[in-house]
Amino acid sequence: MTPQRNTGAGAEAELPEYAGHYRLESCLGSGGMGVVHLARSTSGLKLAVKVVHAEFAKDREFRGRFRQEVAAARKVSGAFTAPVVDADPEAERPWMATLFIPGPTLSEHVKRNGPMPPAQLRRLMAGLAEALGDIHRVGVVHRDLKPSNVLLAEDGPKVIDFGISRPKDSELRTETGKLIGTPPFMAPEQFRRPREVGPAADIFALGSVLVHAATGRGPFDSDSPYVVAYQVVHDEPDITGIPEELAPLVLRCLAKEPEDRPTPEELMRGLRSLSASYDTQAFIPAQRTTVTDESGDARETLDPDPPKAKEQEPGRPRRPRLSRRVILATGAAVLALGTVAALALWAAGNSPQPQESNPRTTAAAFAAWQANPIAKNVTTPQCADGDGRLFCTEASVAFALNPVTGAVLWRHSVPNAHWSRPPAFSGGLVQLITDEGHVSALDPDSGRSRWQRDLPANVGMKYAGDMLLLVRAGGTVTGVDGATGTTKWSRPTGGHSTPRISFFPSDPSSAYVTSTSDNGASTRVTAMDPATGDVRWETRLQGLLTPVGAQDGAVFLLVTDPEYGDTDAVVRYAPESGATRRVKLPVPRADAQAGVHGGVVYVLAATGSLDAVDMDAGKRIWHLETSVSRGSAPVADNRHVYFSAADGRLMAVDAASGKAAGQTSSRFGSGTGGVATSVPAPLIVGTHIYATAPDGTVFAVDADDPGAW
Repeated sequence: MTPQRNTGAGAEAELPEYAGHYRLESCLGSGGMGVVHLARSTSGLKLAVKVVHAEFAKDREFRGRFRQEVAAARKVSGAFTAPVVDADPEAERPWMATLFIPGPTLSEHVKRNGPMPPAQLRRLMAGLAEALGDIHRVGVVHRDLKPSNVLLAEDGPKVIDFGISRPKDSELRTETGKLIGTPPFMAPEQFRRPREVGPAADIFALGSVLVHAATGRGPFDSDSPYVVAYQVVHDEPDITGIPEELAPLVLRCLAKEPEDRPTPEELMRGLRSLSASYDTQAFIPAQRTTVTDESGDARETLDPDPPKAKEQEPGRPRRPRLSRRVILATGAAVLALGTVAALALWAAGNSPQPQESNPRTTAAAFAAWQANPIAKNVTTPQCADGDGRLFCTEASVAFALNPVTGAVLWRHSVPNAHWSRPPAFSGGLVQLITDEGHVSALDPDSGRSRWQRDLPANVGMKYAGDMLLLVRAGGTVTGVDGATGTTKWSRPTGGHSTPRISFFPSDPSSAYVTSTSDNGASTRVTAMDPATGDVRWETRLQGLLTPVGAQDGAVFLLVTDPEYGDTDAVVRYAPESGATRRVKLPVPRADAQAGVHGGVVYVLAATGSLDAVDMDAGKRIWHLETSVSRGSAPVADNRHVYFSAADGRLMAVDAASGKAAGQTSSRFGSGTGGVATSVPAPLIVGTHIYATAPDGTVFAVDADDPGAW
């Protein structure tokens, strides 16, 4: 398979362009073991394609587990799961294609909308009971049923991710000595007798999932997975908040002994006896849509109009994942697929829209604003700042905005183009790169094309000041002049088999090429001068590391557990002294992103846990549970930490105390679930913050007073 080009560091640097004969259009989600992409079959059927990370493809045990996952997923009918369309567990990068199912996960829904009302809970319980009945009939035990593995589709819940399931004829069924699952949703026997785990363990997990759906927490809750394990085995479940009519069934599901739990069929009989008014309608809550009133102003509404769920309080941090699994599908909005040739239309067929003159205006004239330059949004805009303007892309349109007023300075349509990365301002020009590997440099005043260039296949890429840096497998790095598009230098670094490249404007003297050993035990880091390609220093550091920032000559990196994919420590390396400082996080953080400011690393997990780690002091200085699930990378100034949420909110946290300082309102989009699949980080420009939202909005607020947002 051909690796896909990429601008950033991390696992995304080695995403493929094809899985078998399926072209991968966009990223739906990622986990510690792999990435799930949107793709289409030859007939146009939408597919979710899971592709295993290269480092795990070399692991024989993991390949065996992936073969098991494919076999288990193929056994079930597909009525209550994502049907398998195709798979190749023996490929260089193993992959599996399933039918794409639109809809949020139960975890995302509860995070966004709060607890489910009783009628929806009954339908959820019935749907999951039917799903488990179908799964168990073919001799499969899921073993990892949890809110993030339940998709809320229009026709009922779908159970996904069979990564640790056990068919009766599994080649791994005699495996011993390993604790596999997610503690808050594991049955007591999974801790006591893992070899004897059967279908009743899934029923226990169903009870825990119902408590989460009804309350936003689990029946056993603690920051420590070890405490949770003890509670599961010894303590009574906390089902406070479960509707009275459902409580007896949920308690039966959570019985300590497997033989005391009901079968799926018994659950369905119990549900049918609860109420004559029980129905089987789709249980997905009405989605927020945007309507325009007579004045032309857009507002959010619910259609139809169910009782509004109250806002869910931020929950406890997610426990470390103790399983090898990749989320198979997600309720992601579908991005437009681009082609290269349409970019040529810019040179001849587009003209600028000079609504305003050059926006270089004083800060005193600034007031908060929002703009929606595209009439019908398709994706969340992605923006960069430069030359006193904001340059953005959304769907197949590129545009420039006045950062003081939000007025459109120019706008160009690029039919069928597709961007998964923001523009860059380099060499005095606006740089746009399509997913097909075509770069076009535009005049910042008019948006007209100045030069175009096709990039080599199979490269990672990153803008570093006035240079575009390309890195190939093997470690060769090439510098392309942002002003002219010509190659300025090319340098082999050696020793980098699957390299990634990073650059941080806070320390422009170096770009960083990194690659991890096959076993994930160490990472090689090479610092290069972006202007010349000269190697400034090189080292090998312990662990699977990802650079997240640079400051005063030092580089800051996150440490990821190679087996489970969680971030468990932060590292600072100072090349002048060779000193390495490593600060361990109290609890591993899932799918973490980070930003650095003033020697403090701010780590935001996919669950909303935000940690501030002071690398000078060598300790975590504060922790906050936010209401954000799968937010953007955090950015910070001297006063606040900022990040965006998938529902369009911009969040601010006091950098000194770790207390929430303010947030904007949600701006839901019109796509599936109304939220963004990937969330661009906000921009800090002076005392102003610029952010984007799924409804196509670009907006600006004053950094000095988040409480007034």
